[in-house]
Amino acid sequence: MAESGAVVRPPADPRPPAAAAGVSHRGLLPGAVLLGLAVVLAATAGWAVTLGQADITVGEVWASAWHHVCTAAAPGATCPADPLTVIQDAIIWQGRAPRVLAAAAVGAGLAVVGAVMQALTRNPLADPYLLGVSSGASVGAVLVLVLGLSAALPVAAFAGALAALVVTLALAARRDGGLSPVRTVLAGVAVAQLGSAIVSFVIFWSATGDSYREILAWLMGSLGGATWSEAWLAVGATAVVGTFLAAQGRTLDAFTFGDVSAASLGVAVTRTRWVLLGAGALLTALLVSVAGSIGFVGLVVPHAVRLLVGGRHHRLLPVAALGGAIFLLLADTVARSMFEPRELPVGILTAAIGAPVFALLLRRRGRE
Repeated sequence: MAESGAVVRPPADPRPPAAAAGVSHRGLLPGAVLLGLAVVLAATAGWAVTLGQADITVGEVWASAWHHVCTAAAPGATCPADPLTVIQDAIIWQGRAPRVLAAAAVGAGLAVVGAVMQALTRNPLADPYLLGVSSGASVGAVLVLVLGLSAALPVAAFAGALAALVVTLALAARRDGGLSPVRTVLAGVAVAQLGSAIVSFVIFWSATGDSYREILAWLMGSLGGATWSEAWLAVGATAVVGTFLAAQGRTLDAFTFGDVSAASLGVAVTRTRWVLLGAGALLTALLVSVAGSIGFVGLVVPHAVRLLVGGRHHRLLPVAALGGAIFLLLADTVARSMFEPRELPVGILTAAIGAPVFALLLRRRGRE
């Protein structure tokens, strides 16, 4: 039964819906929340792309966007003039716009993976970096930065993240192919510590001057150098893998009752857990290769979203994606403007917000 049949909807929880979801109410209508968050995301993106020393309005940005679309779609046609100067156009379309797009995509992807990891491991304190993926990506990134091969950073970070995933899952797997949540967490911690040790050794032995600053900025998480190719990589990864994960809401609901209950409902427990953990780690690896190590987004956002729509994953995951996009976009905008002209790595700001929330969750969990 554990490995057969299609997934069926879990039976009604004997507890009240609010108690089953872990919140004090049934939650708002998900459609209204999605619409509201989509409007907030659009407004936040418009505000973020105009914020800075260059005096540019949202209307000018939209007019410039229409100019570029018109000239690209119909070369030689009579298109409206670009209201921005050459310098302003470069600031918006080569600097801020890809950064805003990348921040929204990375935040959405990390929030979705965080919610999935919390369901699969039945651990409310789990986040996307649970499987040592971030440490593996850091090893790959640091190696190419030390060698002066910055152009290869996304590829190296992605390769390191996947290598860490393979090692973690190999350590966690039982002889029968099963994957225990406790073994997975412990294996992830071990791989993360090993990766951190390798990174520290490489920095100590080889990093000097500019390479040291590059490494430090990447390890603290930064979207400052995001290009259009990296932004579209983050968007594509989140759209494809994130959509696949978000479509597994009913299956994840079954996992919240435990493996035995999920198997009795027709879920192929072992295979499903391997597939979803692998997909989550793949998405995390792609996002880390773009933005560096940005923590706590996947921990904080799913818990905040549960207060709005409850704990059912078919509602939670789409709302978490929008919430994560808004959260990281706001954090990145504040990080680059708070100490202007100096820029604060966004990972520092997300950690400053996430660490107290983590402590509160841990304390609440201890009382329970």
